[in-house]
Amino acid sequence: MATVSIPETAARMTQPWQPADLVVANDAILRLARLEGDFPFHHHDEDELFLCWSGTFRIELGTGESVALSAGEIFVVPAGTEHRPVANDGPAYTLLIERPETKQHGND
Repeated sequence: MATVSIPETAARMTQPWQPADLVVANDAILRLARLEGDFPFHHHDEDELFLCWSGTFRIELGTGESVALSAGEIFVVPAGTEHRPVANDGPAYTLLIERPETKQHGND
């Protein structure tokens, strides 16, 4: 058993869109991702939880709507919903709770 430092992990992340697996609990993985610019639209066969750790970003939905997140805010993208994270104001960090089999670029 060991502790994991989210700030230390974030400080080591130099490339965007390359999540780091932090811990596994039950049937879920807690991942940390550095967001910069925009990610391609995609969808998953399961819900995807975004918790903004630092910075700001938005989740754009395929419907044309978007949800803005800042540190401490959570948004869940429902299963099957077309979406993409966008961070245009410098790097932002998000914690993701996902199943181990969740594919980063979705189930397209």
